[in-house]
Amino acid sequence: MGYRVAVVGATGAVGREMLHILEEVKFPVEKIHALASRKSIGVKVSFGDREIPCEDLEQFDFSKVDVVLMSVSGSFSKEWSPKIAAQGPIVIDNSSAWRMDPDVPLIVPEVNPDAVSYARRKGIIANPNCSTIQLVVALKPLHDAAKIKRVVVSTYQSVSGAGQEGMDELFDQTKNVFVLGATPPKKFPKQIAFNVIPFIGAFMDDGYTDEETKMWRETHKMVDPDIALTVTCVRVPVMVGHSEAVNIEFHNPLDEDEARDILRDAPGVVVIDNRTGNDGYITPKEAQGEFSVFVSRIRNDPTVKHGLNLWVVSDNLRKGAALNAVQIAELLHERGLIAKQLA
Repeated sequence: MGYRVAVVGATGAVGREMLHILEEVKFPVEKIHALASRKSIGVKVSFGDREIPCEDLEQFDFSKVDVVLMSVSGSFSKEWSPKIAAQGPIVIDNSSAWRMDPDVPLIVPEVNPDAVSYARRKGIIANPNCSTIQLVVALKPLHDAAKIKRVVVSTYQSVSGAGQEGMDELFDQTKNVFVLGATPPKKFPKQIAFNVIPFIGAFMDDGYTDEETKMWRETHKMVDPDIALTVTCVRVPVMVGHSEAVNIEFHNPLDEDEARDILRDAPGVVVIDNRTGNDGYITPKEAQGEFSVFVSRIRNDPTVKHGLNLWVVSDNLRKGAALNAVQIAELLHERGLIAKQLA
């Protein structure tokens, strides 16, 4: 049995990755539609070994598809996702628009798969923030084992998290910095080439950014609202792959060897952790193109009673966005929750 699937925002970096992953994991697609704004009508995107032209989403009949993957802005999703869901298909949305809506499940399949049973409340499922996804995949099995009390996270987020414009800006600035001088920043608030920027998103009243706020709110919704979590989000001059330095304090004892064993058995996690050479840890470059969340540098924190430090890395375009959305679609398929629309 195949499904008719539409990808909205198919010309963007995440939309293209969604198309690649649908084919890569052999999701049962009967018919695929690439949708974009009117200016992109006819632009061709890859799906497997063929190219498909983009269609105008404003003229598209969504009653003829079963699943819609959305890779658009939050404001666009706020307007369009309810309209699309009202026509019958399940909408899996990658924006921040619906994540904290109590009637919309926020899902990472390795963490809270049972939340998919609420998919039909609004016909929308939210994909979490990229940095939250990799964090909770690592935290959930440890929380189940020893109950997490507090987490301190510092992120090192790649420019692809800001879309193709962010990638282009890093490339152009890096290329020009030794010739004519770095090009002025447009996408980022300051120069990103050969620099780090301790600011992602917009400031909130408490001095944190909305990117940082997303991480604890989403973790609370998916894992446990009693976990105390504080975050500093930093943009770094890396094309693809987010990294996180994670300090965890537990209610119950859990040493580094136990944590290593637990994480090795956890779904979606690959542990690369030894102290004998440069192969004992993962960098974002090595995680690029991979599906897994990689955990390295697992070590006891002697400054608290039950503490650990971790280094967590993942491809933010894959597990942090497109892959997680496709895995949600796979979860819906496995549980028989995708209703076939009339042809």
